[in-house]
Amino acid sequence: MKRISLFVIINLIGTAVLFAQNTLDKKSAEKKIYVLIENYTKSRETRDTTLLNSILTSDIDQLVSSGEWRHGKEGAKTGMMRSSTNNPGERTITIEQIRFINPDCAIVDAKYKIQNADGTARNMWSTFIVVYKDDIWKITAIRNMLPAG
Repeated sequence: MKRISLFVIINLIGTAVLFAQNTLDKKSAEKKIYVLIENYTKSRETRDTTLLNSILTSDIDQLVSSGEWRHGKEGAKTGMMRSSTNNPGERTITIEQIRFINPDCAIVDAKYKIQNADGTARNMWSTFIVVYKDDIWKITAIRNMLPAG
């Protein structure tokens, strides 16, 4: 009887260990993702490449509303800094939704507004793909879109 009980216990423990899944504290992850997007906006406004460097993955890619593709961290950073210089104005990114694909990956949909000095505004949509890497949420892809019509 002891052998059977021991066999069952070992199998239960082994099964639990083999099939344990990475659990997600959704509220905590969402808060961290909000901070990540705030840091992205701040880095663009202040042209802080050090902050930008810390929140982008090395293989980031970005498709901007003009149709330009930016590949890799250096390409994305260079393009972002150029764009911030060429399109001055106060940037506001308002998260509309966060959808978790798994505990380490999420899609973030947001309204993206650039308020120009002349009072006009450029209203767009942005989608960020974020990943949990090296114990921090980072941006791995960005898609900016101009609404049609």
